[in-house]
Amino acid sequence: MEKAMIELLKNGVDETLYMTLVSTLIAYVIGVPLGVILFVTDIKGICKNRIINFFTGAIINLIRSVPFLILLVALLPLTRIIVGTTIGADATIVPLVVAAAPFVARMVESSLKEVDSGVIEAAKAMGSSKLQIITKVIIPEAKPSLLIGATIAISTILGYSAMAGFVGGGGLGAIAINYGYYRYKTDVMLITVAFLVLIVQLFQEAGLKFVNRIDKRLR
Repeated sequence: MEKAMIELLKNGVDETLYMTLVSTLIAYVIGVPLGVILFVTDIKGICKNRIINFFTGAIINLIRSVPFLILLVALLPLTRIIVGTTIGADATIVPLVVAAAPFVARMVESSLKEVDSGVIEAAKAMGSSKLQIITKVIIPEAKPSLLIGATIAISTILGYSAMAGFVGGGGLGAIAINYGYYRYKTDVMLITVAFLVLIVQLFQEAGLKFVNRIDKRLR
């Protein structure tokens, strides 16, 4: 393989990891509070509020229902305003976050619902405030499930980042499109796919091993 192509692939891997990790971090900063709101305002939650739950859920479902490629194109003006360009790794982060945050919110909500209601009731009986129940009981109890959800979210965001190559995004997706698909170089396509699969496997294996180490239910 040409030295230039090796360097290109190295940069593609670096950009893909950068986009995926930064987008995941920001998506969790936004998605975790949204997931908590959905959980605690549910009809069985500790802060029941049908109006907040309905509108929060509706906005999340609306964004999630839009295919990523369409969302990517629709957000081009917003992306240009935020980062000053619509191409490259930095520009790709904006639509990745918008697409991933609602997904993370639903993942978080699902994880919190796995917490034993008896634990929550015990915390109430001990006089814990609602904030204490959320931060010291519900979230710690749901930690293993939240971490498993994080590995799934990273894999999903990685797939989104590859699709962004169709509209000028950076990373391995852009290499696969520009140097593999458009130039009919099947070997480049296969190599980029192999790298993407490898990255997903590494993230998932690392995530599952970490969960196994901290999950007290497995001890």
